[in-house]
Amino acid sequence: MEVHEAHEHIHHAGHHGSSFGRRVAVLISVLAACLAITEMGGKNAQNTSVSANIEAANLWAFFQAKTIRMTTMKTAAEALETVAPAGQAAEAWARRIGDWRAAAQRYDSEPETGEGRKELAARAKAAEAKRDHALAAYHNFEYGAAALQLAIVLASAAVVTSVTGLALAAGGLGALGVAFAALGWFAPTLVHL
Repeated sequence: MEVHEAHEHIHHAGHHGSSFGRRVAVLISVLAACLAITEMGGKNAQNTSVSANIEAANLWAFFQAKTIRMTTMKTAAEALETVAPAGQAAEAWARRIGDWRAAAQRYDSEPETGEGRKELAARAKAAEAKRDHALAAYHNFEYGAAALQLAIVLASAAVVTSVTGLALAAGGLGALGVAFAALGWFAPTLVHL
């Protein structure tokens, strides 16, 4: 349910005239505000998860490229060793083999730049953890938004029917929605549904 529709329910409740109707209208207003904030948190968490997922995918692709380069350098060094000549040319070949082995080692770990395979894997795992945390938050925000939307519907029905039980159920569902939203912000991995 959109915030605009909640406003219409409030307007209707205000014209209902009863103090019960006015109290439920205030409840609908609070629920709509909580819904708007929860939806904003959910969108932010969704954007963060997508961004972190892209970052992790890019880092793993870079990791794979480094692995290919490292394997190529190791293979080239090993191949050159098997056919290395004797004499003066042997020194040049040995230097080349050493250069390729050093390059292979650098592809495996390069702490100075953070772009060796080990460093890339660590960065990719950190991005995956950020993505998973944001997805957990997003799911909590979605549950919270759903509960708040249902609470607004029940509160609107309470205004029309003047049934106090519906208003109480709306308040309970609203509290549940706010609790899920709070989990989304403060402890998204605490509850797994």
